[in-house]
Amino acid sequence: MAALINTFQTNVIEAGCDEAGRGCYAGPVFAAAVILPTDFHHPLLNDSKQVKEKDRDLLRIYIEKNAVAYGVAMVSNEEIDKINILQASFKAMHLAVAQLAKVPELLLIDGNRFVPYLGILHKCIIQGDGKYANIAAASILAKTHRDEYMKKLSDKYPMYGWKSNKGYGTLIHRNAIEHHGLSPYHRMSFKI
Repeated sequence: MAALINTFQTNVIEAGCDEAGRGCYAGPVFAAAVILPTDFHHPLLNDSKQVKEKDRDLLRIYIEKNAVAYGVAMVSNEEIDKINILQASFKAMHLAVAQLAKVPELLLIDGNRFVPYLGILHKCIIQGDGKYANIAAASILAKTHRDEYMKKLSDKYPMYGWKSNKGYGTLIHRNAIEHHGLSPYHRMSFKI
């Protein structure tokens, strides 16, 4: 694994942004924005999909303690159905950036598209969560906050297996939909 790069540009306040839950059948989409110190390092930090759950939970604590600033936001499944998942992902990122205690001068976005936010410059980076530390940190926060939310929802709707699948379309989840129908947290716009 190649080491993550700490900054895209060194002379600006830079925030990494990423989302979690875009491809799920159920639940909200979460996004995070993170500004890290230029010397930030943690040996486990990587794209959240490459990190074990217990390590993601440790990283969340470390990132939230050591970040210059961070924000985490969600957009509900109802809103996803109204505006579509892509627009909901952008909106969640905008809401996360709005929470930052410092105003960034550059946003590094994981992916290939973004809707500009309040005139702040942005750079889209495909697979950026495996390249830049601040995007990787955002991916960890978005994923851990969303996973925590889905585990709590699972207490009310245990039949869907959200404690383990977090709303993704696993066989257990698909079978539960067939047997129990949809919950109020399912996305009606998701094409199964």
